[in-house]
Amino acid sequence: MKLRTGVVLFLALSTLALCAGSPFAGRWDFNIATRNGTSACWLGITGKAGKLEVWYQPGGGNVYEVKDFKVNGSHLSVTVSPAENGRPAATWELDAAGDKLTGVLKRGERTVPITGVRAPELKRAEPEAWTTPEPLFNGKNLDGWAPIGNPANSHWTVKDGLLVNEANGANLKTTRTFEDVKVHYEVNCPEHGNSGFYLRGRYEVQIEYEPLSDNPVERRIGSIYGRIAPSTELPRRPGEWETFDVTLVGRTVTVVRNGVTIIDHKEIEGITGGALDANEGEPGPFYIQGDHTGGLKFRNITISVPQH
Repeated sequence: MKLRTGVVLFLALSTLALCAGSPFAGRWDFNIATRNGTSACWLGITGKAGKLEVWYQPGGGNVYEVKDFKVNGSHLSVTVSPAENGRPAATWELDAAGDKLTGVLKRGERTVPITGVRAPELKRAEPEAWTTPEPLFNGKNLDGWAPIGNPANSHWTVKDGLLVNEANGANLKTTRTFEDVKVHYEVNCPEHGNSGFYLRGRYEVQIEYEPLSDNPVERRIGSIYGRIAPSTELPRRPGEWETFDVTLVGRTVTVVRNGVTIIDHKEIEGITGGALDANEGEPGPFYIQGDHTGGLKFRNITISVPQH
């Protein structure tokens, strides 16, 4: 009995050591070439309960745990999307070397080379002071903004001093890019509306007034989409003006909605669905989703940056 207990303990400790020392442990950013441009994806791999745990953020949608994977030394095979409705499964075959994962994405007869880089930690102290807020939207025209995704189908316009998306079509981004920043915006989202305000073009602050049954709390208004749920769910106010004050320093985000802090200095583990790219260590623009819903209105969009 003592021998058996010792063997079990040895195997458990060996498994834990394997997880801790796995070349795949960590967070990984991928920019994958597709027919329609670049798809920003992410893998998060940790050791939990003596086993590896794999989380996947596809180019769209939300992050989720992947159960179908195999590790053989420095090789990882992970099925990120199972076969369904006649469509073959999508499997990543990856080899680890240093701070890179290289390999291929396989789906049926199609093979695409992919490379993942270790995501930066982005641990920075909050600035001692911020600049005076300056407008990002002038209330007159779209100067400083550009439609993206489907520019020919853009329905963004300025009416009565408001930034308005008249119908679903293109997304809209700033022509400037930012690192650490405080941003204020006011939004009026209609019933059944869905949009998002992206920080650095990679982290979505969710805007929605869909039926509650459509989304868990981590995908409702005020969340960092699929990543961080609001600590407090405020009354829902479709068709009314609401204020957001968001601070992003490195990976640390604070979200204040209608004067109430609903996310307080929380770490964003990785990109969210719809990210423009997976270059987390670089500055990026703000962008607003316009491809989901028409009728959204914005006003008083201002930013502050660290004062040097």
